[in-house]
Amino acid sequence: MPLSVLQEKKLTLRIYNTATRRKEDLVLLREGNVGIYVCGVTVYDLCHIGHARSAIVFDVLVRYLRASGLNVTYVRNFTDIDDKIIARANELAKDTFALAQQYIDAFRNDMKSLGVLDADVEPRATDHIEGMIKMIETLLERGHAYQQGSDIFFSVESFKGYGALSGRRLDEMQAGSRIAVDENKRHPMDFVLWKAAKPGEPKWESPWGLGRPGWHLECSVMSNRYLGVSFDIHGGGKDLLFPHHENERAQSLCANGGEFARHWVHNGFVTIESEKMSKSLGNFLTIRDALKSHHSQVLRLFLLSKHYRSPIDFSASGVEAAQAGLVRIYRTLERLDNLLGPGKTNVDNKAFSAGDLSQGSNEDSFLPQFVSLMDDDLNTAGAIGLLFEKVRDINRLMDSSDTLRDDSSLRRLEDDRKDILAAGQVLGLLETRPEQFFAELTRPSEAGGIDPAVIEEMIRERTEARAKKDWAKADQVRNRLKEMGVILEDGPQGTTWRLDV
Repeated sequence: MPLSVLQEKKLTLRIYNTATRRKEDLVLLREGNVGIYVCGVTVYDLCHIGHARSAIVFDVLVRYLRASGLNVTYVRNFTDIDDKIIARANELAKDTFALAQQYIDAFRNDMKSLGVLDADVEPRATDHIEGMIKMIETLLERGHAYQQGSDIFFSVESFKGYGALSGRRLDEMQAGSRIAVDENKRHPMDFVLWKAAKPGEPKWESPWGLGRPGWHLECSVMSNRYLGVSFDIHGGGKDLLFPHHENERAQSLCANGGEFARHWVHNGFVTIESEKMSKSLGNFLTIRDALKSHHSQVLRLFLLSKHYRSPIDFSASGVEAAQAGLVRIYRTLERLDNLLGPGKTNVDNKAFSAGDLSQGSNEDSFLPQFVSLMDDDLNTAGAIGLLFEKVRDINRLMDSSDTLRDDSSLRRLEDDRKDILAAGQVLGLLETRPEQFFAELTRPSEAGGIDPAVIEEMIRERTEARAKKDWAKADQVRNRLKEMGVILEDGPQGTTWRLDV
């Protein structure tokens, strides 16, 4: 298998480190090997579109590192014991562990629908209680934790580096809305490591009596268990930076020393039509609901269309634009198949996952430019823009009357097809054949495609507007359909429609 561009040039990825507030070269603890820990979901409800963004961002990071020839160990956990899970189980009169399993299964189904690969290790908090108890004992022995009754707290004042990750000063911090005020705490920001058992709650034996672990402890124990006390990348959504990651870092460094995570990577928030997503606002969008209206690859392309650290606004116009762009790419692949014969898809050819980024020695050619953009803090927005430019170039070449008679042009088109598929696999896109994609796209909306009935209704609306000579409204409907990737063709027998080439 050929060496990749990154292998030939050594690792050139620069990624923004939240801890240092700057882009840094990704310098690995063990050459050729990357350890990544990403905080997973708390399994008390269906996942929303914000979870989808985080999962897709880190899925692309893992895909890219592997395509660069690196061995990646990717760990993503499940929080399966938590106040929210207990409250939801009580609300539904269900067993806590059965509820957690239900939503773990739902998460996996959602990720599969979005083309997110399984992590190498997917540990559950409740399988690591013994390790958490041992870490608490170490923190007590070293003076970083204290006991109040049957509860154990971490002392933030015992760790001089507390607040460094999130850029906060301890003397300026106040207990926020997510941090319970507890008179047993020595400092308002101290956080619980072990909670005494309450009636009817899940509980485990410990040296301090029956109880259960605090939220922050689990990720320290599980990352250490599977990656070591120091590892390369710790990731998650920006909402986890404080207090979760700040607390996780503090207890890990106090218990183990070392570096804990060398690089901290956080993705930005998702808003819905310019508003913060909230159940109280009625704009809480689950992945399941999003897939009822949009094709999974359209959602994926949309969520990668902005830099991962930037906020992204989930809007109808934005998703429609992503769909129109994806339709153009698949129409181009369809034309290539018709001209050159069917090519292998990314699913058919697993070799794309390690090596095809080596194609093209010319630094101005597509794949080296793609690598350069991805090396710049995982710039998927730039990489997608480059992909659209390549698609335009391919269509221009196919439109040339000389192409069919020119062997060199046909060879170039064959190489171009391999290039865009190689880039597509890194992004987790273009993983179906064109005919399958278009068949899925035109299924009813509950299957995640365009609903033909909706299009026909919009065409009827336009026809009525034209009959009334309301040309402005007729043009408005046509433009809305065009944004959805639908082209209208007016003829003697009426108006027909097709997906945009």
